[in-house]
Amino acid sequence: MIPTRGVRSFPQSAFRLWRVSALILLSLEFARVAKAQSCSTADDMDAAVHTAMTNAAKHDFDLLARGDSAALRQTAIPSLASNFSGIENAIKDNQPNFASQSATPRSVFLLKLEGAAASPRAEFLCGVFGSKGQTANSAEFVIPNLPPGTYGIAILDVATAKGPFTVSFVLQQLGADWKLGGLYIKDGQIGGHDGNWFSEKARAYKSKGQNRNAWLYYLEARELLVPVPFMYTQVTDKLYDESQAIKPSDLPADGAIVDLPGNGKTYKLTSLFPLPVGKDFDLVVKYQAADVSNTGQTFQGNVAVMKALVSKFPELRDAFDGVVARAVEPSGKDYGSMLPMKEIK
Repeated sequence: MIPTRGVRSFPQSAFRLWRVSALILLSLEFARVAKAQSCSTADDMDAAVHTAMTNAAKHDFDLLARGDSAALRQTAIPSLASNFSGIENAIKDNQPNFASQSATPRSVFLLKLEGAAASPRAEFLCGVFGSKGQTANSAEFVIPNLPPGTYGIAILDVATAKGPFTVSFVLQQLGADWKLGGLYIKDGQIGGHDGNWFSEKARAYKSKGQNRNAWLYYLEARELLVPVPFMYTQVTDKLYDESQAIKPSDLPADGAIVDLPGNGKTYKLTSLFPLPVGKDFDLVVKYQAADVSNTGQTFQGNVAVMKALVSKFPELRDAFDGVVARAVEPSGKDYGSMLPMKEIK
């Protein structure tokens, strides 16, 4: 099954499985990799293949816009059709935005993976790469646990009353048909601001020495500037490099756990990331908890974490509308609470 998600996933800490700057390979090794996995852009692929993928994506979008989950499920690969609840939820949440709207194809990519077993990390280089890595006419896709096969990624732009969206279909060729293997729906803006705005805000926070705000805004900028979470471009590579230069050591990132003293206790923070909620831009903090069954007690713990976090890093008040604290048990069960920033004192 191709990795899928709903409308948008939470932005994760800056994490790259593979960096273009490390592409100093022996020619024979590069030839071996290129043979195992290849990517063609619209300019490189056969015109009939381009047309078939584009038509499949437009057909699937029409079903999405009508809210026809049953028909869309029939177009899916078997592994996705048997576990379609995530797609159904995405259709239900977004169909009102897309009703009576048309989609404009932006770009398509043809990915081929050879071999007899799934690749733990399939890496596809698409377009023109220079001596320093990506160019303006290139893209990189890194997809974990991908079975061998022929795939397509079709990206559509949709103008809605709520602003621009991208709808991206991951397709798999089965026989003569292009079947649905994944659906990614992304709002192109948060509160009327796009990824370029967030990158400029990140640089502004950096210039003021507010590196934590800068780091978090870089994360959101990169999230907004690509239509699918496993895509990297020259722009997002540059933002990654900028963010690494100011990466805070006192925030949980890349799996690191950070201690946060507060209310006579020490809370172990496991992750911290921005989250758009309507027109607001909130901050989510997750921390370890032994048990969340007592919701009243857990709520008090959540509030204590919010207060301790903002007290330790007051710069966060300038960048976020509220804080969501989520206590997480070892089993993965969690309990969350949210407070507007003005109520955290």
